[in-house]
Amino acid sequence: MRIEAYTQVQQLYQSQKVNRSQKTGAVAQTDKLQISSFGKDIHTAKAAVAAMKDGDVVLLENTRFRSEETKNGEAFSKDLASLCDIYVNDAFGAAHRNHTSTAKLAKILKPAVSGLLMEKEIRCLSQALDNPERPFTAVVGGAKVSSKIGVLENLLDKVDNMIIGGGMAYTFVKANGGKIGNS
Repeated sequence: MRIEAYTQVQQLYQSQKVNRSQKTGAVAQTDKLQISSFGKDIHTAKAAVAAMKDGDVVLLENTRFRSEETKNGEAFSKDLASLCDIYVNDAFGAAHRNHTSTAKLAKILKPAVSGLLMEKEIRCLSQALDNPERPFTAVVGGAKVSSKIGVLENLLDKVDNMIIGGGMAYTFVKANGGKIGNS
């Protein structure tokens, strides 16, 4: 069922039936899958879950549109947790965030597990770090150096070269006396 639902989600996105900017109500639907973006109204999501039949999948998206997402508050956490029985995190790039949908739900819902994509990302990253092909070059980017200092320090002993790009690069340019303009 999981692979089938994932395939349906991919097909919906690829066929342009999903309007990602819509913030309330059902966004797209097939016979077994409804993608629901609930905006400020948790009742829309609860109604979609209540209407489910065996084998149905309701996928919520756009939790980042909610201000409560980053506040990690009790009420929003309980609202989201009330919609499901288990927690599966497949968002490797967001797993480090202390947000409701990444941290709080994993504490409330049991079981809380990593998804297949997360497992693959961790396996590939572990293999690259534990037994890298040489020369080994890491390319690191992003906006905030402060959240990546630990990663950079950990990589220093493992890589032959490190390339720092994005907004992080400006921090290093400035620290070395360079001009960064309005960046």
